[in-house]
Amino acid sequence: MKKAIVFDFDGVILESMDVKTRAFRDLFQDYPEHDNEIVRFHLDNGGMSRFEKFRIIYRDILSLPLSEGEFDRLSRKFSQLVVEDVLRCPFVPGAREFLLKYSRQYDLFVASGTPESELIGIVSHRNLNGLFRQVFGSPKEKSQILKDIIADNDCVAEHTFFIGDSRNDYLAALEASMPFVGRVPSGNQSPFPEKGPLSVVQDLNELDRVWHECIEKR
Repeated sequence: MKKAIVFDFDGVILESMDVKTRAFRDLFQDYPEHDNEIVRFHLDNGGMSRFEKFRIIYRDILSLPLSEGEFDRLSRKFSQLVVEDVLRCPFVPGAREFLLKYSRQYDLFVASGTPESELIGIVSHRNLNGLFRQVFGSPKEKSQILKDIIADNDCVAEHTFFIGDSRNDYLAALEASMPFVGRVPSGNQSPFPEKGPLSVVQDLNELDRVWHECIEKR
């Protein structure tokens, strides 16, 4: 029976969450009175595409209309702010080693909220192309990406593991009936329900150490 592992990207493979957080601060610097609320919304909704975040920020926080022209400007500016830094940021500890090791045993995929064309470029630049069977990003919803991976690759949901770092990742796995492993860096509060994930790890070095325990829980 074919087994597969699906990875979120930011905060699971690359330590790029701080890059994205700084970008949200810079993008909305003209609204300093909403800075903390915007950043908290961004952090609380990891796994959601930046495009959906823009719409919700304008509607629910700024209470402003969002024109197509302004939406396009935000999208371009955000990419300019993040891509160069993401290309340079470090791997999550153990991530590259985990990918190299388990790509020999599993089909590996990426399911991210990052725009797909941008994500494919980053994966290529970081020399990860040959490790993943496919790389998926927004605008498709993450839960739909997971369902499509199962349907299109002869996978079985209960033997396809999703590794993510946000509550939205956990909920997407739940909707797709996939077992889930959460990554929570040391010192951070877990966003996951206590008995939800198969395991919660600090990084992918720890995930490698407990991987067989995760499998046995299935």
